[in-house]
Amino acid sequence: MTGMTAHDVEHADIRSAVGEICRGFGDPYWRAVDQAKRYPVEFVDALTKAGWLAALIPEEYGGSGLGVGEASVVLEEIQRQGGNAAACHAQMYVMGTLLRHGSEEQKRMYLPRIASGELRLQAFGVTEPTAGSETTRIQTMAVRHGDRYIVNGQKIWTSRFLQSDLMLLLARTTPYDELDDKTKGLSVFLVDIKVAGDAIEARPIDTMINHNTNELFIRDLAIPAQNLIGQEGMGFRYILDGWNAERILIGAECIGDARWFIERAVAYAKRRIVFGRAIGQNQGVALPLARAHANTEAADLMRWKAARLFDAGTSCGPEANMAKLLASEASWEAANVCLDTHGGFGFATEYDVERKFRETRLYTVAPINNNLVLAYVAQHVLGLPKSY
Repeated sequence: MTGMTAHDVEHADIRSAVGEICRGFGDPYWRAVDQAKRYPVEFVDALTKAGWLAALIPEEYGGSGLGVGEASVVLEEIQRQGGNAAACHAQMYVMGTLLRHGSEEQKRMYLPRIASGELRLQAFGVTEPTAGSETTRIQTMAVRHGDRYIVNGQKIWTSRFLQSDLMLLLARTTPYDELDDKTKGLSVFLVDIKVAGDAIEARPIDTMINHNTNELFIRDLAIPAQNLIGQEGMGFRYILDGWNAERILIGAECIGDARWFIERAVAYAKRRIVFGRAIGQNQGVALPLARAHANTEAADLMRWKAARLFDAGTSCGPEANMAKLLASEASWEAANVCLDTHGGFGFATEYDVERKFRETRLYTVAPINNNLVLAYVAQHVLGLPKSY
């Protein structure tokens, strides 16, 4: 295995078990799913049955009780084997909001069924067309009427809504202009999608990757007050916790992608003969691959630093953001090097490079744009004036 590290050895049991599942869903499977823009239900079911999507759920609720570090290995290995963990990764970090801030009654009602696979919680309604990354400006409004909230608004880039049973929804419960602290006034709700019915209209968005994402139109959606997560008005604080986990897990996926690209490119560079010798003998091919490998390993170290801080309950905002930044840049660099190495064959679907190339491009702009990560680091780490 190219790029074997201490972490490969440390988590060899997880990598081996997840890798065994992934080998049952090889390149032809992912190629077909991508071309049909179909949800990989068979793969997600196999991963769920094996318990890996319940990695972060405590054992008392039917999960494995693992940390974000171990969970990140699961997602990394899926990507490294040529799969696409985006089909299910949200269940890990979205579930964390329920786990950390939900009531005991909510956790006992939902977590065991999420762990068993009876319920899927893979959708998170946060982003809105007019707000984008400025989450405190969302306009979707939830108004309390007795024992329920009535919600009206719009969401975009809500992935896996049509494949989920439950969705976490961020909505405004206090008008923006009435707030002194603009980070308050937002609340998180757990939505039963089947019960919601026609109150939520989902319009799939056709994208360059198979991401099963949607625009949602919410009209007079009634949510029981008991489905409010935590305190009313504190939802923005709650999702910040989930964002750190999300950035670490996405970073791990990018590490997996980068290693897939490098391993495929190295193998091709060894066997492709041009002008009487393997193209990997040429420094124009070899040196970019070596640099991509070095940058991947450096990004991986930041991933592990962030994961250890998170699992220790220590503040890790800068580390989680930098892990996502460095890993997404490393995977995009490796993607370009891999495509260059394959030349024209890199554009042929049968080599799977073009599919992975499209998929990994997403992560420099989502779930947060890397420019916003840099702005965060400039302000919160370097102490420079706020730029946004």
